[in-house]
Order: sequence, then structure tokens, then C-alpha cells
Amino acid sequence: MTERQPKPIQRPDLGGPFPEHVAIIMDGNGRWAQRRALRRVLGHKEGIASVREITTSCAEMGVKSLTLYAFSVENWKRPRAEIRFLMGLLEEFMVAERPTLMDNDVRLACIGRLDDLPEASLRALRETEELTASNRGMTLRLALSYGSRSEIADGVRRIAEDARAGRLDPADVDEETLRGYLYDPDTPDPDLLIRTAGEMRISNFLLWQISYAEFYVADVCWPEFRRPQLMEALRAYASRQRKFGGLIQDAPDEAPASKKAERTA
Repeated sequence: MTERQPKPIQRPDLGGPFPEHVAIIMDGNGRWAQRRALRRVLGHKEGIASVREITTSCAEMGVKSLTLYAFSVENWKRPRAEIRFLMGLLEEFMVAERPTLMDNDVRLACIGRLDDLPEASLRALRETEELTASNRGMTLRLALSYGSRSEIADGVRRIAEDARAGRLDPADVDEETLRGYLYDPDTPDPDLLIRTAGEMRISNFLLWQISYAEFYVADVCWPEFRRPQLMEALRAYASRQRKFGGLIQDAPDEAPASKKAERTA
């Protein structure tokens, strides 16, 4: 295994390996509300309860990193009223959840084009990051104004700038070089990617980082995704065998049919 493919943690209670880094595409807030004849924004508000429960559950179980796709660069195309509500909800979350983060030893970090956020939202975010900076438990990473293509483009632009300034030799650029220019290069890649609401799309999320992640799709919308649904996803992950493009370790090599015949002769 390479440095970025550590020996997996085993959890007998789940039936196998346990993911250190879980990433979630939180989908279906609007659909959850519409099915109940509610305004879409109320689905976003209900989704906060799922964020709280999944964050505390992951922290309690020993997940080291949890990355939530909270707001994409494409989401800026939504109606202005909905965006204002979402940014206000973000500010409320940043303040209201500080005791929960501190009680669970969770450090908050954010990735994306954060300067696109409204000033008040960004200020609340930075204050919460600073407050939780010394926590040593799980890292909760919110992807805000985030798009993976934007992340890669931003990284390539910085590489070009360093090369032009003579700080980087283009001949030395490899995969690890590019990784170093991503938003959060020190965080290990996700082991498990969860998407809710039954959708089978990646939606421009962590395209570089999920190269070997295991996918799990939950049929329920995000406001309905709570600890029982998380446990189902973790049990599904525990049943998988990750090969990273190679062969399963400790598995016997398949012998040719002629050799098998010789052994049984």
C-alpha cells in the first residue's frame, strides 16, 4: 500500500473495514419539502438536523474526516431569495452549532471559493474555524461555493504562476505536485462517498480525490438521512473489497486450468 492507502481500520461490529474519511453529497432537501407541500427552503432547514446528527454520529464512531457538499459553484444560479435563505442558514449554523462542535471535539474546515460568500457568512465561518482550530477529534469539512473543476483549474493556474516565476520546474510536475495545489492537500482521499435522494451523479464533487472511493447511494432524501441510514452505508462499505487497481491482498493467485488438473491428478 502507498502512503495514501493505509491499512484499513477493522470494525467487527460492522463486519469489516471502517472508513476514515466519509464524503457526502447532501441531495434532496427541496424534494423532501415539495412532497410535503412545503416551501423548498424548509427542506434546507430540516437538512440542518441531519447535518448535526451525522456529524455527531461520525465523531462518536471514530471517523477522522467528514466532508459535506453544502453549496456548489453552480448553486449561485438558483433564485436570489433561496440563496439569501441558504446564506442566512449558514450563518445561523456557524453560530448555533459551536457548542456541538466543541462538545464533540470537532474541528471545522471549509473548502471552495470562499471569497464568493457574503461578508457576514464568511465572517461567521472564519470565527467558527478559529474557535475549533485546537480540537483534535474529527474534522468536519464543508464544501462551499465549491466545484471540483474549479478546484483543479485554480490549482493549475497557481502551478502556472509558480512556473512562470521560476519557483517550479514544469518537468517536476506530477500527480503529487498537483495535489499540493488543491484546496486541502493534506487531507487523505475519501474512502466512502455517499449520495442521498437516489441520484447517480457525482455533481462535480471531489473529482480528483474520489478516484478510488467506494460509492453508496441512499434512496432517502437528505433530511431523512440519519444515524440508521448512516449505519447501513457503513455496513455496505464494510462488505466491499478495495483493490486500488490491483489484486486483493492475500488472495491466492488463480492457477491456469491445466495446472489445476495437474494438482488433482
